[in-house]
Amino acid sequence: MTDDRDGGFAPAAPDPTDAAAPVTDGPGSRPVGLGARGWARWAWRNLTSMRTALLLLLLVAVAAVPGSIFPQRGIDPVAVSNYLRDNPTLGPWLARLGFFSVYSSVWFSAIYLLLVVSVIGCVVPRTRLHLRALRSAPPAAPSRLRRLPAYTRVETDADPDDVLAAARAALRRSRYRVRADPAGTPADPAGTPADTGAAAANTASPRDRSVAGETGYLRETGNLLFHAGILVVIVALAWGYLVGWKADRIVPVGQSFTNTVSGYDTFAPGPWVDADDLVPFTVHLDRLDVRFEESDQGAQFGAARDFRADTTVTPYPGAAPEQRDLRVNGPLTFGDASVYLLGNGYAPRLTVRDAAGAVLYEQATPFLPQDGVYTSAGAVKVPGARPEQLGFTGVLLPTAAQGPNGPESVFPDLRDPVLILNPYVGELFAGGAESVYTLDTSGLTALTGADGKAARLELRPGQTVALPGGRGTVTLEGIDRWAGVSTRYDPAKPLALTSALVALLGLVASLLIRRRRLFVRVGEPGPDGRRVVEVAGLARGEDATLQGAVDALAARLPGVGAADGPERAGDGSPDRSPEGSGPPRA
Repeated sequence: MTDDRDGGFAPAAPDPTDAAAPVTDGPGSRPVGLGARGWARWAWRNLTSMRTALLLLLLVAVAAVPGSIFPQRGIDPVAVSNYLRDNPTLGPWLARLGFFSVYSSVWFSAIYLLLVVSVIGCVVPRTRLHLRALRSAPPAAPSRLRRLPAYTRVETDADPDDVLAAARAALRRSRYRVRADPAGTPADPAGTPADTGAAAANTASPRDRSVAGETGYLRETGNLLFHAGILVVIVALAWGYLVGWKADRIVPVGQSFTNTVSGYDTFAPGPWVDADDLVPFTVHLDRLDVRFEESDQGAQFGAARDFRADTTVTPYPGAAPEQRDLRVNGPLTFGDASVYLLGNGYAPRLTVRDAAGAVLYEQATPFLPQDGVYTSAGAVKVPGARPEQLGFTGVLLPTAAQGPNGPESVFPDLRDPVLILNPYVGELFAGGAESVYTLDTSGLTALTGADGKAARLELRPGQTVALPGGRGTVTLEGIDRWAGVSTRYDPAKPLALTSALVALLGLVASLLIRRRRLFVRVGEPGPDGRRVVEVAGLARGEDATLQGAVDALAARLPGVGAADGPERAGDGSPDRSPEGSGPPRA
């Protein structure tokens, strides 16, 4: 990205290393190669251009798409294993290309780093140029004000010094930075020198009296803040990925979990996370209140209305327990770690006994909701059963009713719960990762009833049913609720939020603030003794109010009456300006 000294009103000079402008040995000589240094400069200029930055930002978005299509190892390794098993040809190739770990792959990291470098290369040079423009005086009035986009010419019989003093005062009241005329009047209220260096080249002849003012520097400041904010957001997201982690756990009511790797169902750490350095806080789920819409009028019947969990937390080992509420939008906070309430469901409390009455399985087993009325599916695995291991696939209906296709749930709350179990025997764990909420029945044998059909057990709370073949009994002791919690550690989140707000404010400033320059020149007296005063304006970008600002400034000059009427360029009035021809040099 290029810019001129004073904020981009004029295009930058062509670079001799640009590929579109071949390098030559001298006038009339043939082009020669760029060389290593020239190609390096050409590559750097293209990498740090805004067009490249936008392209890389688009590539980051496109490169992130596979992360939402294919299962990721850090989030769901079981799904990755199942995908590789189900796709023996495509799966290994996707694994080699990093499609199961997109955000830590070499190609995604390369695009991300190039984006950071590109944005830095855009922001740093522009910041340097903008600071230089802030320290410099506005440029002198160009020689041909009539050629500027906004132009007004009036006549006055006032003294030239009075006209210029009034122009300076009007510009300063409008918060313009003012440049002195060649006579040496101070440039602005802060006492900035009239001009030094390159801007002096635009100064008109010593006999020419003019005033130049510039405003809207905050436009470029806002533009730079926007780009800097985006850059910090990108860096903060990368930092959060490297040092952050997230973990999930389903917690039945009456149970607790500790902030350790073994205390979660899934744990996804960043590359720089030390899993042994977690603060071991403890959360005990005392109670879970869930409220559903019970009015049977309209389509909202059965919709969830409120979730709230009563918890007892121990912030660190040895600390006194504290009572805290956990809500959907009210997480528990432990330093930079937050525990969120994401979902809820039911956990049937089952007791499985063998034929001799010995307890083989006794615990609350979470079932996962499958629809809006909490029809829940789950699995019960009893590896201690003999002579063969025993497993169940189950469906829980919170409010059971007979539907056209069999039993179904008609309301998500526990009004008339029924648990339906299908028993299987065989080797439960044939190898490979498996979800605790599903049962792979491909290598199992379904138990059959007296009629020779697959057994189907229906239980209500407190009921006990016998397993086929004298294998024991199953008892539904009751149904508990469970809460799905997610713990997130992201120390970069405050920085990313602040940077995003700064970028938004900078964008608003760059869109709403107008960058413009106004010029006033007092010419020599005419035959009638009145002097021509030219007022012109130049804006960076589109500015529909520029001509109005020029006319308003002209109306504030002394000796300009309403009867004089401004004359604009192109209105057929004669040009009485004393300058010669030539393009404007603002």
